[in-house]
Amino acid sequence: MGIGTFVNKSARPITTASRRAHTSTGDLVLIAGVFALCLFGLLMLYSASADFSLRNYNSATFMFNKQLIFMAAGILIAFLVSRMDYHLLRRFALPLMAATVIFLIAILLVKDVRNGAVRTLTGGSIQPSELAKLVTILYLSVWLYSKQEYLHNIQLGLVPLAVILGGIAGLIYLEPDLSATITVFLLGGLLFFLAGGELRQIILFVLVALIAGWIVIQFSSTGRARMASYLAGLKDPLKSSDHILWSLEAVYKGGWFGVGIGNASTKLIGLPFSATDSIFAVIVEELGLFGALCLIALYGILLWRGLVIASRAPDLLGKVMAAGLTFWITIEAFINMSMIIGLVPVAGNALPFVSAGGSNLISTLTAIGILLSISRQSGTKKVTAENNERRSYSASVDLRRRDRRRSVSRSGRPASHSG
Repeated sequence: MGIGTFVNKSARPITTASRRAHTSTGDLVLIAGVFALCLFGLLMLYSASADFSLRNYNSATFMFNKQLIFMAAGILIAFLVSRMDYHLLRRFALPLMAATVIFLIAILLVKDVRNGAVRTLTGGSIQPSELAKLVTILYLSVWLYSKQEYLHNIQLGLVPLAVILGGIAGLIYLEPDLSATITVFLLGGLLFFLAGGELRQIILFVLVALIAGWIVIQFSSTGRARMASYLAGLKDPLKSSDHILWSLEAVYKGGWFGVGIGNASTKLIGLPFSATDSIFAVIVEELGLFGALCLIALYGILLWRGLVIASRAPDLLGKVMAAGLTFWITIEAFINMSMIIGLVPVAGNALPFVSAGGSNLISTLTAIGILLSISRQSGTKKVTAENNERRSYSASVDLRRRDRRRSVSRSGRPASHSG
């Protein structure tokens, strides 16, 4: 079943009463899901970080308090963003991208080395690569929206897209941050597909990205080591990296219902980055598979509501932006959780709303604010011919079920109604 099929089946007609509720408050189910994720994240972060904070900062609540401040700031930003018209992002997309590039260059100049990489500014408080993921989605959504009629042209569509992604991903790779580099390329290709890029161009993009990824890994000592460890672990789990072995031990100890919140032992005796990259291992050990499934269900709610918002958005810009932001958050969650059990190579992707880190938390909450802004306008009436024409998005995201042999973005095609 294609993505678009799921989106369109999930989107029910909006009654007059529900339309008023949507316009004034946004998607209430999404708000409830994100609220639950934030509370869950704070609880598990305190459990995962208390011992580390006590040893390094003489306060068991040091990391928890920082996360609480970042969360308050992120919620405030999300609220403000949710009240504005998301179309205003068309004005700010280019300045935001320019600021992101400046931040990424500043990292390379400042050279604040932490854990063998230069990824942060201001003493580790700002990680621009997290901001770059959000800004890349916003910028590409605006760019693809404005260039929709040229997407079937490789010179005017795919080549400029590759240049944009190559520039951002290249700066991130120099830090080096291999996982963020791959994530940016993945999101770029996904947005190009959602906006209506031709299937042959998407296949070409995937092939080039795979070749480029292989070359990058060959020139990256970190990439080679992680890939070698990953392949060895697939053949024999006992040959996985120490990181994965500690994670698997935490999963094994957790069983079905866990050892209880605060009672995990692997976070004390060897599990690296227990409050950041490896926090899912702590969750599984303390809450068991049942707790892990509950967390996955919350991300499932976010994915469901995000796709519903995308299907009901007034125009192509809102649809592509909503889908891109939703997939970004859920892909990050999938990579992080899959990495813990050895399904994908070790990556530095945070677990959204749960892992410690202000840059990721504020970026994802800002994304939620934009989703709410789009959902608030889902009941608005399309009054211009331009908006009516832009609604061809629903055909674009339908994985070409009914028209696999030609471009869905071809000019002159009738607009489909997904509202």
